[in-house]
Amino acid sequence: MAETDIESLIRSLVIPLLKQPQALSVTQKDDGRYHRYIIDVAPNDVGRLIGRQGHVAAALRTIVEGTQSRRANSKRVRLLINDHRH
Repeated sequence: MAETDIESLIRSLVIPLLKQPQALSVTQKDDGRYHRYIIDVAPNDVGRLIGRQGHVAAALRTIVEGTQSRRANSKRVRLLINDHRH
């Protein structure tokens, strides 16, 4: 399956933050309203990706969700981080 531009953007933003970049996976799931991009990383890297008080995750979401098309019939983009720590 070909990597989308948004997946490529996510990878380029996230890889420099990780100590184990080889464990990174980005999965796209579509539902009726959203294109959801789910980031999965090694358990030791989840905290680095979320950041203190969620600042890194919020910045990533702002960038990725800001790429969505403004057309009336287009799906919205959502970025989710899979947290395996709990």
